[in-house]
Amino acid sequence: MLDQMLPAALFSLALVFARIGAMVMVLPVFGEQYVQVRLRLVLAILLTLIIAPRAGALPVLPAEPARLIPLIGGEILLGLAIAGIARLTVTALHVAGTLVAVQSGLAAAQNLDPTQGTQSAVSSNFIVMLGTTVIVLTDLHHLLISALVESYRLFPVQGVVPVGDLARLATGVVADTFKLGVQMAAPFLAFGIVFNVLLGLMNRLMPVMQVFFIAMPLQLPLAFLLFALSVGMMIAVFLDHFVAALGPLIP
Repeated sequence: MLDQMLPAALFSLALVFARIGAMVMVLPVFGEQYVQVRLRLVLAILLTLIIAPRAGALPVLPAEPARLIPLIGGEILLGLAIAGIARLTVTALHVAGTLVAVQSGLAAAQNLDPTQGTQSAVSSNFIVMLGTTVIVLTDLHHLLISALVESYRLFPVQGVVPVGDLARLATGVVADTFKLGVQMAAPFLAFGIVFNVLLGLMNRLMPVMQVFFIAMPLQLPLAFLLFALSVGMMIAVFLDHFVAALGPLIP
């Protein structure tokens, strides 16, 4: 009897781990590249043991090994899709930081972005790290864990992966994310337009003046002042959007 129950229990845990492990690998906060792989693995295993009893009815171990591929592959695909949608919301911080760098003259200062794994502007790195830190400080990362549990009610293991619905949801999230990034950087866009128009007028009125050498010492302090005044508003707007984006995935 035990030799029949043990493989069935391990198969159920493997199905749950396939989805949870894929989501933990991609989710913001938990799946950042600066988080050690061993820590993510331990977290995925612990969440699997906790969520497995609440995962609902799980399919039994199929007699044919070929039927394992669509079951496990579907769970991994579903976990990556749900976590990818949550990851896209954090990309709004990267878009806003890039626009801030372009309008403030800091685009040439590139640094390693630990969340993206590429070179990014300094302001973009700061905003992304600040947003990730605030998510943890405000306990909004608990919503990500709630999304893990709720995913089994929305998408049962025995159900078919709704590729079309997930694609439409991802498309909407991408559009909203880019719009949010532009809205967060709106003060800097207005600042850049006004500042460059004034420089253009000065250059036309006095062509001999070296506008570039006069503009840079003024542009950077004004941009830092504007950033200090608006960064709180930017993070608050992002947090509201983060909660709204996770709304369909949390109870």
